[in-house]
Formats: sequence, structure tokens, C-alpha cells
Amino acid sequence: MKEIKPVTNINSTIRMPGSKSISHRSAIASGLAMGESKLTGFLACEDTLYTISVLKELGVEISAEEETLEVKGMGGEFTPMQGRREFYLGNSGTSMRLLLSTVSLAKGEFLLTGNPQILKRPVEELVDALNQLGVEAFCLEQNGCPPVLVRSRGIKGGKVTISGQKSSQYLSSLLLSGPYAEKGIEIEVTGGLVSGPYVDITIEVMREFGVSVFRDGYRYFRVPAGGRYVPCQFAIEGDVSAASYFWAAAAVAGGIITTENIRPHTTGQGDIGFLEILQQMGCRVEREMDRVTVYGGPLSGIDADMEAMPDQVPTLASIALFADGKTSIRNVPHLRFKESDRLKAIALEWSKLGGQVEELTDGLVICGGGRLHGGPVESHDDHRLAMSLAVVGLKVPGVKIRNESCVNKSLPQFWKLWDSL
Repeated sequence: MKEIKPVTNINSTIRMPGSKSISHRSAIASGLAMGESKLTGFLACEDTLYTISVLKELGVEISAEEETLEVKGMGGEFTPMQGRREFYLGNSGTSMRLLLSTVSLAKGEFLLTGNPQILKRPVEELVDALNQLGVEAFCLEQNGCPPVLVRSRGIKGGKVTISGQKSSQYLSSLLLSGPYAEKGIEIEVTGGLVSGPYVDITIEVMREFGVSVFRDGYRYFRVPAGGRYVPCQFAIEGDVSAASYFWAAAAVAGGIITTENIRPHTTGQGDIGFLEILQQMGCRVEREMDRVTVYGGPLSGIDADMEAMPDQVPTLASIALFADGKTSIRNVPHLRFKESDRLKAIALEWSKLGGQVEELTDGLVICGGGRLHGGPVESHDDHRLAMSLAVVGLKVPGVKIRNESCVNKSLPQFWKLWDSL
């Protein structure tokens, strides 16, 4: 159990480690390229290490030293497997979804599974899409969730229709493997797309490795047959999602936080939009080429459509407790399918500390300025809840977070960085 120590008038500079989202995608692209790539700024955390372990099992040579990953890709021609291979992915939904298409390029029978939480996270629409593209895959429990069994001899390709309402990772998964589909792939997205900026990250990584994606907004995507990833040296920028907790620290505790290795003017990470949220609430923000500085100030509640930044909802929910008035968070029903049901978990844990939180079907309403108190709270084995509760503890004495080690999923350095405040 981690007890958070309150602080006031922070004045700190934090260098942010590499982006988890970009680390996943660049590892897969370099593993599919033919030849040697070097990834600098790679984030080694539980999630990305699961992705690396599967690539190694498929025959990709990978060596790591500190934040540098050297990858000898196989050009999409993975080592043929005899018998069934089981890949355990813990609670990494990103690894599960992105790798489902990657292993479909291999020849063999593969079982992708994980811990009890990931066995509740939906993947049925991605599995159905892979079947439309000539892959034999199905959910063993017939409930639309892992474990998923893939019997594959490659992806034939063709046209596929997929809903964008539950996860953008379904689309990213298909795009990443698309260059190696026999006939290429065409994807039509129905019903709109949640978390669209993560697809932009996928396409940008593919471009850096030499593959172009033809698109019509977030409605239509095409990856022609015959394209191949080219090995390269690739620098991974800092993780904007991780930086948000430190920006929130300045907002809540007052003072100044500078996060280095963040590129606010050029990044494709959609969570950079959270800086505008902070400004609307009353913070001052300075953006430079490779860093962001946030100055705390009197906070006011806002109305926020968070569809494009769902990972920032717990962070915003923490700040909202200290804002004057009401904060409405909406258009994020897909948060119920994350590491936890985040809407339900936030309403429960914030209420334990005296917060006034109303849980809606697609969001939350939080009334700030109430009388808060410390006490034990559950992380729900959800890294983003644990880090957001740490923000609350900067202002409220006695906040104690159970299972705080769940931050290892995305940012093993978090508590060391946080204690440095």
C-alpha cells in the first residue's frame, strides 16, 4: 500500500520516458521489417515487454540495453511453428489486440491469453475481421473475449468492415499487418471511431518504416499489397499520457512542473489536447519545442467531451475534485472496457474520499470543492487509476493506494518520479 505525501508549491522538472503506444507499434513494425532497426527511447514496461516476448517467440532477434532496442526483423516471414504455441499477455490489452493480426501472418496454431482481467476485454470484432481476411480465429469461450485461438497460414487480405465504437486498436492491429496481407487490405469503419489519434500514431509509425496508408479521414483505410517495412533508426518521443499526471500535480498542488522530452508542437499523441483542458480550468501552459511547463492556478469546473482522450479521464476526474463548480465528463462509454470499468471504479473510489461523483452511462459528473478526507482506496489493478489517485493525495492527507505496483504496466518509474516531487 502506497501512502501519498501531500505537497504544496511544487517546482520540479521531470524527464518523461518514451511513449508506450509508440513503443508497441515501432517494435512490431521493426519486427516485420527485413533487417536491423534501432529504437531509442523505448519504454520497457510490463505491456511492451509482453509484445517483445511474442515477437521473440516468432523468431525476431531483439536485444535491449537501457532505453535502446535493437531489432533484427524477418520481413514478415516468421519461423513456422509445430504444435500449438501459447502466448501469455498478462493484462496488456494493447499487446492482445495488436498482436492478434501480427501472429496471423505466421504459420501455425497460436493461443493468445492472459490474466483474469484481460479475459473480460472484448476482441470479437477484431477476430471477426481477421476471419473476413482469411484467417481462422475464434474466442475459445465464445464470449467475444480472450483466450483467442489463431490457426493461420498468413493473411489473405481483401475488404473488411469493422466498427470503431469500442476500440481504435482493432483498426491499428489490421493496419500494422496490412502490408504483408497477400492481397492488401481495405477497411471501412462504421459508426465513427473512438480514440482516433491512436490510429494516427499507428499510421505515422508505419510511415517512418516506409509504408504509406491511403485513407479517407477515419472512415476508410487501404494498405496495398506488396509494401514492406524498411528497417531504420527510430527515436521514440516522451509519453504524453504519463506526463499528464505531473501536469495535474501542478494544477492541484500549485506551483510549476516542467516535463522534458515532450514535443507539444509536433507530437501525434492525442493526449496533448489535455493541455487545453488544463488551460480551460485555469492553469497557465507554456509549450516549447521539446518540453511543456504547467503553472497551477485557481481551478474551475468545465464540460468536456473526452472521446478522443479517454486515458485522460481519470486524470481530469482527480483535478475536478479541487475545481470550483461542476465538471462534466462525457462521450466515453468505451472506458468500461479498459483495465477496469473506469467509470464505475472512479465513482466508487473518489466517493470513498468524500468526492461527489455521479456515474453516467457514458461519463461522470464531479462536483468540486467538497470536504475530502484520506483513507485506503483500491487501484482495481488499473495503472491509470493508481496514478490519478496519487494526484488526489498531493492535496488530501492520508490517501493510501492498494496494489500500487500496477503502475508497472505502463510506467515502472512512476513512483520514483512522483516521490521526487
